[in-house]
Amino acid sequence: MNAPLNAQYSADMLVRRNLDFQLEQHMPRYWFGGHPFKTRVFDALSLTFPDGERYFISSVRLYRDQITDPELQAKVKDFILQEAQHGIAHDKMNQIMKDQGMPVDAMIGEMKSRFEYWLKHKSPEINIAITAASEHLTALMAECFYAKKETLAEVDPYVRALFAWHAIEEMEHRDVAFDVMQNVAKVPYAVRARALALTSVMMYGFTLYRTNIMLKTDGFNKRERIKMFAQGMPWLFGKKGILSSMKKPYMDWYKRDFHPSQHPVLAQYPVWVETLEKTGDPIKAGEALWEAGK
Repeated sequence: MNAPLNAQYSADMLVRRNLDFQLEQHMPRYWFGGHPFKTRVFDALSLTFPDGERYFISSVRLYRDQITDPELQAKVKDFILQEAQHGIAHDKMNQIMKDQGMPVDAMIGEMKSRFEYWLKHKSPEINIAITAASEHLTALMAECFYAKKETLAEVDPYVRALFAWHAIEEMEHRDVAFDVMQNVAKVPYAVRARALALTSVMMYGFTLYRTNIMLKTDGFNKRERIKMFAQGMPWLFGKKGILSSMKKPYMDWYKRDFHPSQHPVLAQYPVWVETLEKTGDPIKAGEALWEAGK
């Protein structure tokens, strides 16, 4: 990910509908190697996605009528369609968590209220900046999760396939909200900078908060949860944590001439695309993407 700032990397957007990840039949309770903490961290991320994606769509739509560039208009259209599909897929995953007894409605409701408040009371510039910052984070997480085969080696292949598809499409549309923010909304640099800091605190803070709630619902007492977090935090943020490789590309956001296309697309991106085209099977495509990791 140490690309020169004048580099340009991109992937063509394609809207893929009705992909079946068979989670209802195959997703175990602790699908990350039987590990409750690791599973619930990713489950907490999944809880964020449906209403988060809808918020992103609403934020971009605030500027849709102001976009005059036909290419950007087309990209915005596909961005909206892709995000809508992500919301549908993660709604299904979240329903499985609800069936497990997780307080899904309460956790989602809290987040949904926050998004609605921002759209109603914050400026369009702030909302599009938060959306662009969120897309920056999710694109970097896609790289972190799939660049190295070992990162998700213990994950159930059906769940891994869902996140693989999501990662692929994050690569494809990672620059759309940024281009709307920069070229249409003309958001000042200071707003852009603050948006990533705010988004980072919110995304990771609420993810860990929801992780704790779900582990408590699973029946783990306070002492057990403290031990899980003590052991799990280095796995996430430690020197060799799964998110540690994000540090440099994360900070690129604060360079005034930054653009998402300066970061390379996930190296095995073509493997996923070609496998899905040949087989029509998102599970096989997900496994091919994972197998192609370093």
